[in-house]
Amino acid sequence: GSRSSKTFKPKKNIPEGSHQYELLKHAEATLGSGNLRQAVMLPEGEDLNEWIAVNTVDFFNQINMLYGTITEFCTESSCPVMSAGPRYEYHWADGTNIKKPIKCSAPKYIDYLMTWVQDQRWHLLSKHSLIPGCLCVPGVPFPKNFMSVAKTILKRLFRVYAHIYHQHFDSVIRLQEEAHLNTSFKHFIFFVQEFNLIDRRELAPLQELIEKLGSKDR
Repeated sequence: GSRSSKTFKPKKNIPEGSHQYELLKHAEATLGSGNLRQAVMLPEGEDLNEWIAVNTVDFFNQINMLYGTITEFCTESSCPVMSAGPRYEYHWADGTNIKKPIKCSAPKYIDYLMTWVQDQRWHLLSKHSLIPGCLCVPGVPFPKNFMSVAKTILKRLFRVYAHIYHQHFDSVIRLQEEAHLNTSFKHFIFFVQEFNLIDRRELAPLQELIEKLGSKDR
């Protein structure tokens, strides 16, 4: 792929013994039960912001790895715009370096996105971070803008799922990764639905798939 080594990195593990590690272990254990609705629920007595932070890190890692498997098929020529089918196109702006939304290729958009997510630790002005390896510090309050930043990150990560499903699902099938992609996306959707983290209009590109996944768990 053409992604820069700066933004495509193997995931860093949450240190053993930390509270975030225990939360991640709890999430993995409940995921293993097969009940994704239960797996996304806030564990009793836990802080909502911390739960959202830990899971956002995990989704960032998952999507980074899933996209990493199809980068050779997602190129400037194959995907000259960042889209999710013919009806949905995404333009990039981060409000800092690029204030006016720009039209760019899918690999460029996703490169911007992954770099932006990693840079959030500097903009939250706190020991807290959504970035792997830079964890929440007990006793330090989350920044006031934490929830809005988390929602923006998750909204933009959804767009990577949408692009993969609409533009590269045939490649995913050839690589025999559809089960992995579907499970990851289902976990993601149940999580954002549980805490109302993404506006329904943003989910429109994959609405039929979301309804199909949800109907199986009713």
